[in-house]
Amino acid sequence: MKTTLVFDIGKTNKKVFLFDKHCQPVYKSYMHFAEKQDEDGFPSDDLPAIQEWMQTTVQQLLVDDKYDIKAINFSTYGASLVHIDRHGQPVTPLYNYLKPMPSIVLQLFYEKYGERLQIARETASPPLAMLNSGLQLYWLKHAHPKIFRKIRWSLHFPQYLSFLFTGLPVSDFTNIGCHTMLWDFSRNDYHEWVYREEIDKILPPIVNTATSINTDIFQKRVQVGVGIHDSSAALLPYLRANKQPFLLISTGTWSISLNPFNQELLSDDELGKDCLNYMRVDGMPVKAARLFLGEEYKAQIVQLQTFFKVGEDAHREVAFNEQLYGRLLPERRYFKFVHLQTPWEQPENSQLQSFVSFEEAYHQLMFELAELQVRAAVMAIGNVPIEKIYIDGGFAGNEVFVQMLARAFRISRLPASEDGDEPTIKIYTTQAPLGSALGAVIAISPMKIKQAFLKENYALKKCEFRTTPS
Repeated sequence: MKTTLVFDIGKTNKKVFLFDKHCQPVYKSYMHFAEKQDEDGFPSDDLPAIQEWMQTTVQQLLVDDKYDIKAINFSTYGASLVHIDRHGQPVTPLYNYLKPMPSIVLQLFYEKYGERLQIARETASPPLAMLNSGLQLYWLKHAHPKIFRKIRWSLHFPQYLSFLFTGLPVSDFTNIGCHTMLWDFSRNDYHEWVYREEIDKILPPIVNTATSINTDIFQKRVQVGVGIHDSSAALLPYLRANKQPFLLISTGTWSISLNPFNQELLSDDELGKDCLNYMRVDGMPVKAARLFLGEEYKAQIVQLQTFFKVGEDAHREVAFNEQLYGRLLPERRYFKFVHLQTPWEQPENSQLQSFVSFEEAYHQLMFELAELQVRAAVMAIGNVPIEKIYIDGGFAGNEVFVQMLARAFRISRLPASEDGDEPTIKIYTTQAPLGSALGAVIAISPMKIKQAFLKENYALKKCEFRTTPS
């Protein structure tokens, strides 16, 4: 059986899959590694352990007669760099992107290269300290010069994993464009500060994310991809299946609205509202708007459960009710959000006593969250007339949220088509638990992707308006 092997490395779970020629998983395994501490005592991924597991896994699967592995690729979280010396050995831990950046380093950087908002606008990267992984290089150079001098190449995480098997150091667009603060989107090149600091000399050549290298691994010829950023991997199947503009709302702890057809530079206002740019595999920008939706939902559900004395699973059992929706008062706001900013004045505390039941309060909560989600999505849409909106991730299975969102989009002002017609937006939900891993397969595959592929592999389902109560 001809297969493609994919390592999908998340912050919590490290996964390996084998996909057949139809992109169906025929093997999967999950691993969890205890974190190590870096030199400052901050937790970080155990890179040597991950590396050993990957190499052992590849060796075991290559000699397994059940599978004929033709290709290998990698999908990982972003904002992370592996710094290697001239012998290819890491010279630092895999620093956690949540590690605090010394304020003096940030102060020196912005004093030298411009105000935070100016740099953020030019690089389409909200100021996020270590999450702006390019600043990690500035920090190493000025705070740890002895270590910095040992660095021959600084590799984005997926490209380091590829390097382990090919020995070729490269960079790719999807990781450069992951709020690194390295890329000037107006110049389509590294930012001026990268050249002035001579950081460019340790950044490997940029290649298209579809690039692969034929390599001998344990005496077998294998096509090895250069890796891909996980958010870009999740977007790729939709991008391949659609020629017309669309929006993907990828939901979970973070809800990220992704528009790969919006070429507009970010405004200061958008940056202040957590908009940023990613990059497609070909280097074109992807406008994105982030919302801490899942974390807010979790906090509010705890309050609702406590107030109404219901079980932990009560929110999963609520179905959309048209009558309850009809009783909502859109001009009033009842919830005090702890993780989300709102354009309206929030009450001092959530007014749960205004509701007669958990179900009614839940509908109001979903109404208010859906309104914020639409506002974020509209920023990502910009002036691009779109025909489809895909919703994937955890909230795609939440009927109340999806119905609220569909109604909110129906009444929102979206860009008209070229002939001036009011937009007719089709909303689809998808379930893609293997989304980023599957995207890594597609990234190095010449296969044609159509809507039928999404139906078969992503449980594509068109959102129909519910008009009767549950």
